[in-house]
Amino acid sequence: MTTLLHLNGRLFDAMERRRDGPAARKFIATVITSGFFVALLVIELNRLGWLPPSMSGLPTNHFYAFDVAFTLFLIVEVVELVFGLATSVANTLGKQFEIFSLILLRQSFKELVYFEEPISWSLEDDTARQAVQFIVSDAVGALLVFIIIGVYYKLQRHQPITETEAEQRRFVLTKKLLANGLLLIFVGLGVYTGLMFFLEGMTIPVFNVFYTVLIFSDVLIVLISIRYGFDYHVVFRNFGFAAATVMIRLALAAPHYVDAALGIGAALFAVGLTLAYNYVTPAVEQSQRLNVEQKSTDRAVESVAGEEEAPTL
Repeated sequence: MTTLLHLNGRLFDAMERRRDGPAARKFIATVITSGFFVALLVIELNRLGWLPPSMSGLPTNHFYAFDVAFTLFLIVEVVELVFGLATSVANTLGKQFEIFSLILLRQSFKELVYFEEPISWSLEDDTARQAVQFIVSDAVGALLVFIIIGVYYKLQRHQPITETEAEQRRFVLTKKLLANGLLLIFVGLGVYTGLMFFLEGMTIPVFNVFYTVLIFSDVLIVLISIRYGFDYHVVFRNFGFAAATVMIRLALAAPHYVDAALGIGAALFAVGLTLAYNYVTPAVEQSQRLNVEQKSTDRAVESVAGEEEAPTL
């Protein structure tokens, strides 16, 4: 098992080095930009009727290209989230909120498809009026989540939960194994979604499904962390992080207005959880120190009492 962890760790580190390089960033930017322009081109060709009949079902509204660009960027963000799992569980939750805020922004852009080109609308147009309301709701919700994330990151006080460096290294290696597993699942979801779209015309909400997987991974991390520390306040915080992920997942499946409200509530919950953890941790640690000192004092008293009671020759 140890050999497997080390091999997986080296694979993880190699992929992370490639991901962090300037060449990788340029490549990612090129892919996203190219995807945006290709989507615009395909949409225009479909508007002109130059595509084969089998592709006539593709959209004819240029605003659909925004969804393509956002989706590609969200894929990159999910990969960033998976790689960040090996460093900090708290930062990983923050990354989940970042992705959720971007999903809200993507939803606001998707409402543009209900407008004609160029954009024009009136209050008498129920469809357009509702689209405007959804755009405002999702955009404002994304903004508030963005602000709350900043507060959340500022409150973080990263402390290792392990007692030795060897335990810390093994814990990190275990999280890297989980991260590689999540990356494999995400790639599998992407391939499956692509096949379903091209073969049957079916779309699958990949990010919704992946957030469901994240719930299980968050709980698994809590269970793994118990092996290295059984402190109540740490276990409570980590399970609280999993609960925040559940709320994000519910927000992704919620209707308009409710999705933004749930996301804001989840972000506020994460901030409250962090404040409570920062408040409780010093008190718990002080109590543990006092208990250790008291036990040491009791042992010393018992030792002295035993010496006094020992018979002399």
